[in-house]
Amino acid sequence: MGKNELIGGTLWEQYSRKVAARMNAPVHRGEITEEEARVKNAKLIVVDWGAESCGDAVRLYWAVDPKTNRILDAKFKSFGCGTAIASSDIMAEMCIGRTVDEAVKITNIDVERSLRDEADIPAIPPQKMHCSVMAYDVIRKAAAHYKGVDMSSFEEEEIVCQCARVTLGTIKEVIRLNDLKTVEEITQYTKAGAFCKSCIRPGGHEKRPYYLEDILKETRDEMEKEMFRSRIGNLDFASMSIVQKLKRIEAVLDQTIRPHLRADGGNMDVVDIQETDDALTVYIRYFGACLGCASSSQGTLYAIENELKKQLDPKIRVVPVS
Repeated sequence: MGKNELIGGTLWEQYSRKVAARMNAPVHRGEITEEEARVKNAKLIVVDWGAESCGDAVRLYWAVDPKTNRILDAKFKSFGCGTAIASSDIMAEMCIGRTVDEAVKITNIDVERSLRDEADIPAIPPQKMHCSVMAYDVIRKAAAHYKGVDMSSFEEEEIVCQCARVTLGTIKEVIRLNDLKTVEEITQYTKAGAFCKSCIRPGGHEKRPYYLEDILKETRDEMEKEMFRSRIGNLDFASMSIVQKLKRIEAVLDQTIRPHLRADGGNMDVVDIQETDDALTVYIRYFGACLGCASSSQGTLYAIENELKKQLDPKIRVVPVS
């Protein structure tokens, strides 16, 4: 059992030692004055960011070398809970020595991981995960102020929950890291969906390109496929059951064939497999742009069969059906 797992039902034991230390004695709390920046021949950047969802706020100070765009020093002031203080402190530390463009790539997940005592044990309780989200935003605001551009120009990922500013990548990673199985757990860990709830499922007051329900299903499906591949990865194909063989065939097609077909507007399904002493026959059906394409019965068919033979069994043959 890890040292910061819940023991005896106390919340305190869910925090890492690093978080506790930064809460009690933050290293980079304070401010950088114009005079201090001038001594370093640096440009002073001061920005504020507040999280309406929880009432926390942070002010970030950067002293940036205008010749190299490197952050020579960083400090913060935080108004909020101990987790926000610890997250802001490590965020400021991570900025020091990086260029502005490098600092923009720091995410709230990076901040949380830097506060862990052990690599596979979260540093903070799930209900406080959202406190590190401010780092993601205040860094981008500082960079935007320094460069004289809009914050949106730094968005590399789709924001799923606008209220808590949680990205698609963060949600997927938290699902995987904590083996989450419900939307309620996603909300507990990230605060995504905790406020206006428009990002949970279609039908809310604002249409979204991504919804938590769909992200959860897709990510869990990916996790199950990866687990299956891991379980059967060392198992000889010839000794697998017919169901295992079908799943292994699907996995190979997903990795090597289907991406190319989808890129051209087509795809294919495995409709049946039949096994005899001499061969394993895989029956496939094309759809989309693959239907009626001359290559579907020649080059594409050869590529599918060749890939399955190479990766799984030289006795495989592929037969298209209508």
